[in-house]
Amino acid sequence: MASMSARALVIVDVQNDFCPGGALPVAEGDRVAPLLSALARRFAARAELVLATRDWHPEASRHFKGGGGPWPPHCVQGSAGARFHPDLALPRETVILSKGAAADADGYSGFEGQNDAGEAMDEILQRRGVRTLIVGGLATDYCVRATVLEARTRGYQVELLTDAIRGVDLEPGNSERALAEMRLAGARLTTVAQVPLGAEGSSA
Repeated sequence: MASMSARALVIVDVQNDFCPGGALPVAEGDRVAPLLSALARRFAARAELVLATRDWHPEASRHFKGGGGPWPPHCVQGSAGARFHPDLALPRETVILSKGAAADADGYSGFEGQNDAGEAMDEILQRRGVRTLIVGGLATDYCVRATVLEARTRGYQVELLTDAIRGVDLEPGNSERALAEMRLAGARLTTVAQVPLGAEGSSA
C-alpha cells in the first residue's frame, strides 16, 4: 500500500461561505468543486488519500472583525455556511480536517487542522507515507497559499492545481503574487487534467 500512499489530494475550504452567495464569497469559487470532485473520485478509486480542510470558527473569534480580526463572520461551526459546497462530492473515505476552531486561532494553513480524533494533517500524512500533495481549493491568496507554503517548509513536494483554485484579491494582483510566491517556494503549477492517474506517475 505504500506506493499507493505516496501522494494525497488536499482540497482546501470549498465551503458555502467562500462561494457565491456566502458570507465571504470568492468570485467563481464554486467552479472548483466539480474539478476537485472528479479528481477525488480518481484518488479514492486507487485507495489514495483525500483530505478536505474546512474553516470551523466559533461564533466569537479573534479572526472576525468583532474580535479585532479582518474578516466578517464566516464558516461558523455547525452553520450552513460552514458546510462543503453541494457540488463538492467527497468520497466516503475523505479525511475532514477542521481548522480555526479555537477562539484565538486564524486557521489559514491546512496543517493547523485536525480530524475528529485530534490528529493533525502532518501526522496523517506521515502515517500514510505521503510525500507529494496535490492541492486545490479556496482561496489562492490565503488558505491555499498558507497550506502550500507550510507544506514546502515541512519538506513535502507540492503540485498546485491552477484551474481548481480561485483567489480573493482584496488588493488587485494578490492571487498572482501568491502564485509566484508558491512557485518560488518550490510548488509545481499544474492542472487537474495533467495529474497522472496513479501514484507511480507523480513527482514524489
